[in-house]
Amino acid sequence: MTTIGDRTARSASFTRMDEGTAEDWALIMAADPAWRQTFVGNLLAQLRLLGTGNGGFAVDRLTHSLQTAHRAELDGRDDAYVVCALVHDIGDILGPQNHAEIAAAVLKPWVPEAYHWMVAQHGVFQGYYFWHYIGEDRHSRDAFIGHPHLDLAEEFVRLYDMPSFDPTYATPLLEHFEPLVHSFFAECPAPD
Repeated sequence: MTTIGDRTARSASFTRMDEGTAEDWALIMAADPAWRQTFVGNLLAQLRLLGTGNGGFAVDRLTHSLQTAHRAELDGRDDAYVVCALVHDIGDILGPQNHAEIAAAVLKPWVPEAYHWMVAQHGVFQGYYFWHYIGEDRHSRDAFIGHPHLDLAEEFVRLYDMPSFDPTYATPLLEHFEPLVHSFFAECPAPD
C-alpha cells in the first residue's frame, strides 16, 4: 500500500508484468480516472510550456496554438478538430524535428483517423510555405497526392495553422479552451 496525503491507495503486487494477477489489473484499471485527470493536467502544462519563448517567430508557440484553435472554433469546426488545432504543436517541447508525429500520437486514441493523419502530416504541409527558403523541397506534400486526407491537411494548414503567427490577432487565453479540453478527454477511448 502507498499513502498519498491522507488517502491510502493500494498498488499492484507485481514487480514484473508476467507476475500480475487479475486482481492487480482490476486495481490498475480502477485507478484510470485518477490517471485521466493527471493526463489532462499534464497536457495543459505542456501547452503552457509552448509559451516560453518565441523561437524567432512573431508570437510564442502557445499563442500560435491558441490562434490556430480559435480560427477553427470561429469557423464552426467540431470539438475534435478544435482540440487538434490546439494541440497540433505540443510536440515542439520534446521533439521539434518530429513535433507533428508526437502531437498525433497524443491525439490518436480520441480523434477520427482523418484528424490524426492531418495532425501527423501538418509539418509537411506547412513546409509548402517556407521550405524553399531553407533548402528543402516545398512540394514534399505532393508525395501524398491521391491520399484521402490530403485536402483536409492542406486546408488545416492553409486556413488555421499558417496564418496564426499574428501578434495583433485577438487571441483568447488557454483558459478559454480548458473546459473543452477537460470534457473532450473525459471519455475513455476504445482500446486499439
